[in-house]
Amino acid sequence: MSASRETAAPERSRLRARVEAEAYVASVCFKHGPPCLLGVELEWVVHHRDDPGRRLDPDHLAAALGQHSPTTLRPDSPWLPLPSGSPVTLEPGGQVEISSLPAPALGSLVDVVTADHRYLADLLGRAGLVLGGRGLDAHRSPRRVLDTPRYAAMERAFAPIGEHGITMMCASAGLQVCLDVGLPADVPARWAALNSLGPVLIGLFANSPDLAGEPTGWASARTLHVLGVDPRRSRPVPITDDPAQAWAEYVLDAPLLCVRRPDGAWDAPSGVTFADWIGGALEHPPTVDDLDYHISTLFPPVRPHGYFEVRYLDAQDGDDWVAPAALLVALMDDRATVDAVVAACEPVADRWLDAARLGLADPDLRRAARQVLDLGIPAVAALDLPAPHAANTTGRLVALRAAVDTPGVDTRGTTTRGTTTPGAGTPKPGAPGAGSPEAGTPEATNGRKS
Repeated sequence: MSASRETAAPERSRLRARVEAEAYVASVCFKHGPPCLLGVELEWVVHHRDDPGRRLDPDHLAAALGQHSPTTLRPDSPWLPLPSGSPVTLEPGGQVEISSLPAPALGSLVDVVTADHRYLADLLGRAGLVLGGRGLDAHRSPRRVLDTPRYAAMERAFAPIGEHGITMMCASAGLQVCLDVGLPADVPARWAALNSLGPVLIGLFANSPDLAGEPTGWASARTLHVLGVDPRRSRPVPITDDPAQAWAEYVLDAPLLCVRRPDGAWDAPSGVTFADWIGGALEHPPTVDDLDYHISTLFPPVRPHGYFEVRYLDAQDGDDWVAPAALLVALMDDRATVDAVVAACEPVADRWLDAARLGLADPDLRRAARQVLDLGIPAVAALDLPAPHAANTTGRLVALRAAVDTPGVDTRGTTTRGTTTPGAGTPKPGAPGAGSPEAGTPEATNGRKS
């Protein structure tokens, strides 16, 4: 969601037909080839060490980040990457994010990201700030910290939807894993596996039961709020045999969130899609740059971006991000495992909200999680993880496997240390989703289509 350099679109080729735009989306978002590179993006909510409920001050945060401060926070910043190469960006509520450079192997990726993570934590620590360990701000109600045209337009666009938009923007933190698209013959299966895994991995690694000091009743309330932002830009993209076409249609049919302008507000006309813009809804036709920017305002659980950006995992505490990232990488390592994942997860592939609320208390999700872990644990052991991370990752996954297989163990809201968190039980009256899993929640299905 970050956009650290916000400028009006330069003149480039104008788009004058939907078919032209769809062809462009399919070509740039699905770059085929042998899967060789990996990446991760880690987000954290930032708190004051002495008072986690105190509001962040943007000047304090900018001073803490110094020369690494993004230009969205300090326009004159040199915006230097962290020592191991990861740039720092910020989400609207002041959440800090580091994005790794692409790496050829998980072991080297973990080394680089761990070094930059520790450097960032030390940098903020000297200013009395700490990185949170959950997928939602458990201490403060959501409020925007960054004052940019993009985020101001987003907040106004999401306001009629209710609490989901501002919560997603300003109080959520996720773990994103980036994987190559793969060879053409393998793309439909890889696409199906990554999407079908979503409910299972949400349930396994749910880490956001509380918001602003109150239990939500959801194991991953972050997932609830992300899916609730606007179904036309946050729902799962359909699982089909032609994912590039499905994604192109999703992009063109999504409403504009903002329109970049040299001066003034960036608000978009309500309900106008990118296809409408091509058809003449605005005074000038869109450019390829406008289309690229529009894609950056879409938040499905898996977003094609030249690679597959897996966005459905809650932020994890400390180095615990390595376990879900390693499991995902291992499960996508060869075609036979990918096919087995699709078969295991197909019965629960559309159970996004059940997973977000219940974790793995649902028997069908628990059954799929058991099969996924049985596939993944041996494959993770074969990865090139550094020794301490290999031991910790395998240990965590084995512990999850034992919990899944133990009758009576409730895995909702399971923390990174294996205990049950507050807020994983019955919702407060009037809380989001009180009653049935669907009450007051977005529709989130991605049924298979051929």
